[in-house]
Amino acid sequence: MHARLLRRSVSLLALVTGAGLGAAVAPFRIQLVERGGGWPVPLVELRTTHQVRFVSDNAGVIAFDLPEGMGRELWFEVKGHGYEIPADGFGYRGVRLVPTPGGAATVELRRTAVARRLGRSTGAGLLGESLKLGSEAAAPESGVFGCDSVQAVVHRGRLYWFWGDTTLPHYPLGVFHMSGATTAVRPIEQFTPPLRLTYDYWRAENGRPRAVATMPGTGPSWISGCVVLPDNEGRSRLVGLYAKVKPPLDVYEYGLCVWNDETANFEPRRVIWKKSEAAPRPPVVPEAHAFTDGTGPQGWVYFGNPLPRLRCRATFEAWQEPAAWERLEAPEALVGADGTAVKLHSGAVGWHPWRKRWVTIFTQAWGKPSAFGEVWYAEAPTPTGPWGRAVKVLTHDNYTFYNPRWHAEWATEDSPALIFEGTFSREFAEHAPAVARHDYNQVLYRLDLDDAALAPARESRGR
Repeated sequence: MHARLLRRSVSLLALVTGAGLGAAVAPFRIQLVERGGGWPVPLVELRTTHQVRFVSDNAGVIAFDLPEGMGRELWFEVKGHGYEIPADGFGYRGVRLVPTPGGAATVELRRTAVARRLGRSTGAGLLGESLKLGSEAAAPESGVFGCDSVQAVVHRGRLYWFWGDTTLPHYPLGVFHMSGATTAVRPIEQFTPPLRLTYDYWRAENGRPRAVATMPGTGPSWISGCVVLPDNEGRSRLVGLYAKVKPPLDVYEYGLCVWNDETANFEPRRVIWKKSEAAPRPPVVPEAHAFTDGTGPQGWVYFGNPLPRLRCRATFEAWQEPAAWERLEAPEALVGADGTAVKLHSGAVGWHPWRKRWVTIFTQAWGKPSAFGEVWYAEAPTPTGPWGRAVKVLTHDNYTFYNPRWHAEWATEDSPALIFEGTFSREFAEHAPAVARHDYNQVLYRLDLDDAALAPARESRGR
């Protein structure tokens, strides 16, 4: 009796540990690279014929681990968002591989976008696939799974980052009133993959990233228009515009807010508009991505999305007084390289010292193939134009890339590199499945302004 029980216990233990089912399958390494140069390509989806999807991490790596796929020829459909495989006779774009436990293969893709993908900067598992293969050392996770649009500004010798609604492991809207963090002003040594960007988040006592902009009223608080301005006493003041929002996306209040360096929170300064029957629509407000003309308090700070629609003197006192604001006219569309109109949606403007021009990166409204996923570049001799012809630099296949922001603080006189990011999201796409780990996160790109494809923007005269 005891021997029979012992044999049954051993059998049960073998089943639980997997010994009765065979050893675990060692993953097959798939490396995605750009053809001709070997640039690792993050955010490439491979899908089997039985609809199992894999996505390359920031090193351009996939750890394929399906037991049923080992040792046999498999077809993988490839979706690269600016990178592609040539179509076959039936229009399919993909590759055939024979995965083997512990084996490896390299897949080359043709880059169709002008901009190159650097990788995801927020969220979890930035190098998760590489970790499965043991090719990367484990790094601490931030505790952030996803976050909305970014604001970034240099303050007190650090780069301050603020994001909208933030997804945490325990709840989709883990932070409802902006999350925030700091890094070195230039936290990336090389603008090449694999991207490793570590943020110092402001956290609650339980260790989770916390809200930094809890404004009075119902609904989430969104902050934009962040900029650092001197006050009359010579102090640097980090300021912004807050919006209070009711579902689904109804802004019912705008106000000015100021960063408290002691508590590391935005605090309300004054309400500048509240929705009512008498004032159903807001005035032009200092929103989106702010920038200064670099001439100090005698110069200007500009606000717009993407092109400037408001400015004031670059002082704390002028910023907080709506009577000192000056409205600006900005075009609703720019002319594309082919002469067609490109309707503006959202984006940012800044000075690029290598080009010695004011440049903008913006998302097109109702573009193709993605309604809000097509990104364009244009330049001008002054912050308000006239803007030359626009060139498309990035495309997405039925996916959204909204509120792009380019990092002027990383631009240098000796490099044509322009680094920009935006929110990669299935919102506003046509029934697109969410891309694992990447959806609702920030993805960075590198655009080299000496690329021949940008010649129409460099050579055209603004109008």
